[in-house]
Amino acid sequence: MLPTTIAGSLPKPAWLAAPERLWAPWQLSGEALEQGKRDAALIVLKEQEVAGIDIVSNGEQFRQHFVHGFLEHIDGVDFAKRQRIGIRDDRYEADCPTVVGPIVRPRPVHADEVRFTRAHTKKKLKFTIPGPMTIVDTLADEYYRDRPRLAFEFARVINEEARDLEALGVDVIQLDEPAFNVYLKEVADWGIEALHRAIEGLRCKTAVHICYGYGIKENIDWKKTLGDEWSQYEKTFPVLAKSRIDQVSVECAGSRVPIPLLALLQGKDIMVGVIDVATNHIESPEEVAATIREAMQHVPVDHIIPCTNCGMVPLSRDVARGKLHALRNGAALVRAELGAA
Repeated sequence: MLPTTIAGSLPKPAWLAAPERLWAPWQLSGEALEQGKRDAALIVLKEQEVAGIDIVSNGEQFRQHFVHGFLEHIDGVDFAKRQRIGIRDDRYEADCPTVVGPIVRPRPVHADEVRFTRAHTKKKLKFTIPGPMTIVDTLADEYYRDRPRLAFEFARVINEEARDLEALGVDVIQLDEPAFNVYLKEVADWGIEALHRAIEGLRCKTAVHICYGYGIKENIDWKKTLGDEWSQYEKTFPVLAKSRIDQVSVECAGSRVPIPLLALLQGKDIMVGVIDVATNHIESPEEVAATIREAMQHVPVDHIIPCTNCGMVPLSRDVARGKLHALRNGAALVRAELGAA
């Protein structure tokens, strides 16, 4: 009951990448970098296990960015031809690679890191992959010039990758789709269908992460413009409820998402965000438990997975470590109340 997990990234050691930064440059190169990534993965696995997290991940220690870490290995995407474009409906600008030819996955992208991670934990293992709509929104496109078509091309190669990772022992494959909170009409028009193509044939649990983003200034400033209630979910939850995705991640801690909206996801497992990643405040177990209890008023407890709101890579390692323990301890309080400790 109430198995805990994290939404995505964890901070990297300072010897691997510049600390507390999104898109942080690597501090190593060559074979030293590859060994450093493996060492960092062992560290974050151990930290999750010590904290008592039930469904663990490698904390995205092998990639510099949650989207580019996948795209770097896809033919048709030119990283030498970067263009400064607005992403997430111009919420902020980024230097993005360009699609210059057919999208092809010449070989597995993350197989080696999953093989390594799976060999070093007996816990259930989650792996995160960027979703089709978010990938499309993080690229300049000079080849397809058609966002839905490009999304389905990426859905195809995501599916190829996901099938390989499932065969290596991944228990949960999560597709990260922050773009779902921006392009609401497109979610219904082609976003869900692209997700279905990406998970086609999978037998493991599938999840979609659709929160409001990392705790960086651009996202924090954007959220201030959304009013007293973040009502975008009123449009996305009903279509997600009808989808074939098993789990949906929702940002609940420190947010203005109306918790009663969770009822619109009837039948889905909900990764309830009980840890705010946009603050250095380390939640108390009681604060985490209070968010879980509030969610329980609208979601059956056996469908709740206490989770972080989003990735924690921009935070310090000490803060992230404290939040992991708060996540476990808060869930344990509620389990004890329910006689399931």
